This record gives sequence, structure tokens and C-alpha cells, in this order.
Amino acid sequence: MNDILISWKKITRGLPKGRKWADDRSPTIEEIRKIIEYPDRRIKPIVYTVVSSGIRLSAWDYLRWGHICPLYDKDDNNLLAAKILVYAGEEEQYTTFISPEAYNALADWMDFRKKSGEAINEESWVMRNLWDNRITKGKGWATIPKKLKSSDVKALVENAIWTQGLRRKLPPGKRRHEFQADHGFRKFFKTRAEQIMKPINVEMLMSHSTGVSDSYYRPTEKDLFDDYLKAIDLLTINGDRVTLQKQITELEEKSKDNEYIIKGKLQEKDRQIETLIKKQEEFEQLLQSLIDSGQFEPGNSLAHKMGK
Repeated sequence: MNDILISWKKITRGLPKGRKWADDRSPTIEEIRKIIEYPDRRIKPIVYTVVSSGIRLSAWDYLRWGHICPLYDKDDNNLLAAKILVYAGEEEQYTTFISPEAYNALADWMDFRKKSGEAINEESWVMRNLWDNRITKGKGWATIPKKLKSSDVKALVENAIWTQGLRRKLPPGKRRHEFQADHGFRKFFKTRAEQIMKPINVEMLMSHSTGVSDSYYRPTEKDLFDDYLKAIDLLTINGDRVTLQKQITELEEKSKDNEYIIKGKLQEKDRQIETLIKKQEEFEQLLQSLIDSGQFEPGNSLAHKMGK
């Protein structure tokens, strides 16, 4: 600004090179399962949403219920995932997705608020303050929601991590915990999703710059969604339960198919038996008519042939 020219290239030659990445890691799926056991109704929808979408902490400052849209299978109407509009109305606005597990947790949370007396609509903030219907002092009213800011969301997650015994006081000289309370979940999303999705699609769903590809790579929303669906199982925290439910459903359907086949076979057997009974009755009627007409006697040739 003062027309002072400084040779930064020469100065930086003598400076030690710093690392370009932090030494923290993403939380393990077991650690995340431990976090969501924290006794606060909001922890599951928050954690499930972040780990399955990779949204930044600041996204909670803009997220309203109308920005989340469930996506169903056209054939069987099963929930596939949900679409989220992140930073709606801002220059940074973009679209990403969350798992069925995350959407169900959010829907349960919104339903609980509705039953408590809050008027839920598309403009309702997804995260709000807690309340106690028995008292009005301290926690406020269920009917008067107060948006939970991103800083409050971070504090809630950090409380859960500390309370669940997943964080300890840092030893002298160490500045970082093993995983961050907010950014660690984004790392989890990226690490898991890239195991099966196209890396460039993962970057786009995280609203990362893709370099030169920003100007040339233009996948449709359907392309991103189809690729995202491949990673649903890896982004589902209670995947064992989901897989088990899937297996139960498949077994039930298979059982229904087998039951239908068995019923069909039994009906076919019943028809065969009825046919045999009918033929037997016809034979007996024929035999009786021959006896009555005198054409059938024990010793004649017709009786001999019929006996054979």
C-alpha cells in the first residue's frame, strides 16, 4: 500500500516449510456411535446429517426444514435419501444429500417439536433451543423457537464428545485433539464416500473447488445422486441395524414368494385329486350300468378284460 517492495521469495527461502495438512483424523464409526448416545434429542440428527453430507458447521445458520426434501423410489416408494439445499439464498448456495438414516432422525426431531406445540412449517429452523413445558424460566417455550446457531451446534457436539469419554485434556506440547468436533465429520464423509464414489463428485457435494474442472465438469443433479446412492451404506452409522432390517425384509418377501409357490402346488394337487375322484366316479357309474344291463358277469370275457 505504501509502494514498499519486499522480496518475499528470498525471505521465505530461509523459513522452515510447514505442513500443508493437520495431524488430526476423522472419528471412527465406533466413536460416532458413542457420540450419538449423548442424552440430547438433537445430537442424532446433527451427527447423522453431517457425516452423511459433509456440510460445514456454518450451514446450520441457514438450514430450514423446507430446504430438506426426501427422495423416494418410484417403484416401491421406499426412502432412498434426502436432498439438502445448503446456504440457501447465499452466493455459496449448493445442493448435497443425506442418508435415509439422517432424514428419519431429522423428521423424528421435527415431529417431536410439533407434538410439543411448535408450529412447524418450511420456514422452521432445523435446529433450535431446548425447552421445558413445566416451567418458563431458563429454557423458554416450545412454542417460541430460538435458532441454534452454528457455534451452539459445535458446543453441543463438543459436550457430547467430552461427556462420552472420547476426549481428554491435552498433554503439554500437544495442540490438537485426535479429531475435531466439527471438521472431523467432514473428513469422515470424504474418507468413506471416496471409497466408492467418484472423487470429483465427492468434492462437489462438499462444495470444494475442483480447479480447472469447475469450468468444464458439469454433472447433472441425477448423476450426483446416483453416485451418492452407492455410498449410502458406508455413510450410515447404524449400518448393522439397517442391513439386518434389509435382510429381514428380503426374507419376508422370499417367504411370501415361497408361500405363493406352495399354495399354487397344493392347488394343482387338489385339482389332480379332484380329476382322479371324478374319473373313479365315472368308472363306478359305468361299471354299475353294465351290471344292471347284464353285460357284466364274473365269468364272461368282458368281465375278464375289465378285471385285467
